[in-house]
Amino acid sequence: MTLEQAVGDFARHLAEERGFSAHTVRSYRSDLSGLVEFAGGHGVVIPGEVTLELLRDWLWHGSRAGLAKATLARRAASARGFTAWLARAGAVPIDPAARLKAPSPDRHLPRVLTRAQIDEVLTGLVQRAEANDDAGARRDLAVVELLYASALRVSEVTGLDLDDLDLSRLTVRVIGKGAKERVVPFGVPALRAIEGYLHHDRDRLASGTATRSGTSAGAVARAGSSRSARAGSSAGAGERTTAGSRAMFLGARGARLGTRSVYRLIARLLEGVPGSGPAGPHTLRHTAATHLLDGGADLRAVQEMLGHASLGTTQIYTHVSTDRLTETYRSAHPRA
Repeated sequence: MTLEQAVGDFARHLAEERGFSAHTVRSYRSDLSGLVEFAGGHGVVIPGEVTLELLRDWLWHGSRAGLAKATLARRAASARGFTAWLARAGAVPIDPAARLKAPSPDRHLPRVLTRAQIDEVLTGLVQRAEANDDAGARRDLAVVELLYASALRVSEVTGLDLDDLDLSRLTVRVIGKGAKERVVPFGVPALRAIEGYLHHDRDRLASGTATRSGTSAGAVARAGSSRSARAGSSAGAGERTTAGSRAMFLGARGARLGTRSVYRLIARLLEGVPGSGPAGPHTLRHTAATHLLDGGADLRAVQEMLGHASLGTTQIYTHVSTDRLTETYRSAHPRA
């Protein structure tokens, strides 16, 4: 087996056995394809010839090429995962990357909206939804309310099916990274937005003719209880659907709403909002997590809600809260 063939087998293992998303698998393949090319230039073409020294040279070469610390850290993680899998499969006698280290990536605090800012964004969406008989406006309101209420990833929201929501218990069942399932609560404002979308607009979007028409309670009935969630990943943006199909959020042509559409929506909403950093759906996830901790939520409860495998990932939001407290202190306290 060549090194290139081993990378292909590892990618299939990640997708089929580990349940990693297509995006994550592509990232692994990209990193490891670079390793295969680098190794080939040094005469290494089979897994058993990969050494710790070769892997260190690969990272050093990337550093000299100007790669960011975060990129080098990701490459090292990809290599460690790959060689550990090779060792477990018996393809190599020892794991050559077991002692591979990379520079720690610079940690940047995420962009977080203030409570006043998120209220302004949501109020604007409510006004737009109420002012027009616009199926897209009510759907957008439901999407944004749910993103903020439950701190979901954009892929988790666009991958929702009708039976993933339990409107009576105000919970949503999602399939997160690594095909891990969790149940997350949402609040009454999100419930109102979701019910408005389901009553008035989902069936109209499903038909591909979102025109003025009578309301439908069919979608609400289909979302009334949360049953066993699917184990597969969300469908692509091009999946066709009908009023009787399972996709929760639909685009203008009746297809499952895609993540790119939600990115464009959030970018437009945050255009005029002060603050630096990326303006995408993850901003709402960061904001929700920080507001939960600001309100006194337990860190481990927030970890469970976000679906983080490591508590250390969740702890970055405590730094955001501390920074905000420090900034408030310095601007408000007379002896600061």
